Amino acid sequence: MDFKDLSYVLAIAKYQNITKAANALYITQPTLTKFLQNLESDLGQKLFRKLGHRFVLTYAGERYVAKATEILNLKKELDQEMGDIIKDNHGSLKIAFPTMRGTYMLPCTLPIFNSLYPNVQLNILESHSNQLESMILNGETDLAFFNLPIKSPDIDYEIISHEEVLLIMPDHHPLAEKGIPREGCKFPWMDMNLIRDEKFILQIPGQRTRQTVDHLFKESGFAPNIKLQTANIPAMIHLVAKGYGCGFVTETHLKHIQPPPSVVRFSVGKPCTTVDFVAAYRRGSYLPYHAKEYISIVKNFT
Repeated sequence: MDFKDLSYVLAIAKYQNITKAANALYITQPTLTKFLQNLESDLGQKLFRKLGHRFVLTYAGERYVAKATEILNLKKELDQEMGDIIKDNHGSLKIAFPTMRGTYMLPCTLPIFNSLYPNVQLNILESHSNQLESMILNGETDLAFFNLPIKSPDIDYEIISHEEVLLIMPDHHPLAEKGIPREGCKFPWMDMNLIRDEKFILQIPGQRTRQTVDHLFKESGFAPNIKLQTANIPAMIHLVAKGYGCGFVTETHLKHIQPPPSVVRFSVGKPCTTVDFVAAYRRGSYLPYHAKEYISIVKNFT
């Protein structure tokens, strides 16, 4: 058994289909089928059972995949550490962003990184923030950038910046003039009790900002009247501008999305509500030199 064998099994487990796995591995379907037959024969037990056209892991398969993932992660870390030691500035780095963050952060950070390390291959992944933790844990990405909180104790992080979560509404809203100056707030402060009867456009459950906003409603003692839930933050901002409802968004998104001038923003909370934007990675893993450099570039950008 070699590392290639482990990668083959992980591909079948990921795609649950021999043809799709073979395409991803750049080998033929008969080659992968023959490999699996020989492996299961050598092991004396099935790693997969067929359900229609799907290949589903058996218990033995689940244990194989868990250990194979650990082994390949260790190999990757060893390769990265050896690469750092010889200082050849070659290698690869997998980075994951929430889709919205990637829209404005990648064009500003990747050219800088490439100018410094042209021989490092960057692989960029984008997904909803609620999926990024599992991508770190299963080795799909070396680094992921998102807002706290983090659920898994097996993930460590470095804080990039502190961001305020802001209430937004159109400037023609009856409450638009109700914000007041308050110490510790960068924006006029709005009492959450004033918006109890408003309709809201919120991010979908599971997204980091939505988790923070749900906690804010809970602290304020009322459940929001949700008119719309969406993962599309620019659409939410423009709907707010048209008076469709009130919303919540981080100040960094507003800085880079450039909302219509009719959108007004307020601090909310005690006295305001902040989140930490972090670079996250698997706890105890070796963080390569190039990853640390990319974190520094992102810090300078924010």
